[in-house]
Amino acid sequence: MKMKSKKRPAWQEEPHPVTSAAKAITIVIVLALVSVPFLVVVSTSLADPADVVANGGWVIWPEHPSLAAYSEILSGGIVGRASLVSLGITVIGTALSLSATVLLAYALSRPGVYGGKPIMLLVLFTFLFPPGIIPAYLVVKETGLLNSYAALIAPVLVNTFNLVVMRGFFQSLPIELYEAARIDGASEWKMLWRITIPLSRAVLAVVGLFYAVSYWNSWFNALLYLDQPAKWPLQLVLRTYVLAGGQLADPSAGEAGLLSAPQTVQMAVVVLATVPIVLVYPFLQRFFVKGVLSGAIKT
Repeated sequence: MKMKSKKRPAWQEEPHPVTSAAKAITIVIVLALVSVPFLVVVSTSLADPADVVANGGWVIWPEHPSLAAYSEILSGGIVGRASLVSLGITVIGTALSLSATVLLAYALSRPGVYGGKPIMLLVLFTFLFPPGIIPAYLVVKETGLLNSYAALIAPVLVNTFNLVVMRGFFQSLPIELYEAARIDGASEWKMLWRITIPLSRAVLAVVGLFYAVSYWNSWFNALLYLDQPAKWPLQLVLRTYVLAGGQLADPSAGEAGLLSAPQTVQMAVVVLATVPIVLVYPFLQRFFVKGVLSGAIKT
């Protein structure tokens, strides 16, 4: 059976061979720029420390692969504990932020809601004029959140960009669905759970990933609000260790908190901090265009 070739629209010209070749070359170059450094990082983390020293600090392909660096950082020391802290903050923070964003976006998307426009203007004002570091620190201090994990979640609970995207997506849903549900006696909560959320899986996946990446990669708030190194998330431990360029000591763990073999362990920590997002992204990639563009059509 002969398959029909997909015809181009009348307004779209046939690609020129030079243009196609230039696009292919560009894609190959970008792919190399992205994949080669990541390959070097992974190879260095798997290499024997002697091979790393012999190759000047970087290894493209490990001659004697070893998991010693991963075994060392996951053996219950400071990196292992920091990984659990980052995982907990990411999971709990993403769940709370997504819930708060959905509730606020749904309320602001409903026509005729009391105080909707002033609240939306206030939200947009915070987007245009974000608070500085010192005011944010004073607010966290006065609310008693210093040196607690709540300080890493509460100040960034709702992101204005994510709220605007989700509100726009909710407004793009057919109003007839809500009218029919209201005629049947459905409350606002039931319309949210039975109509809005099931139809918004794309934007929920995108916004959820945005929040998860933000929480997982965050280190500056931890540097400001957490005084105890034992509570540090993985990204702050990685930053401190890379900048130190040597051993990172955990005062509460004694000798068990020392990380040796700097280069291999540094790269192992980098891989450990990067792999979770790399593994999750392919499963949510198909939602990106639909979720973000649909939410940006109507604001």
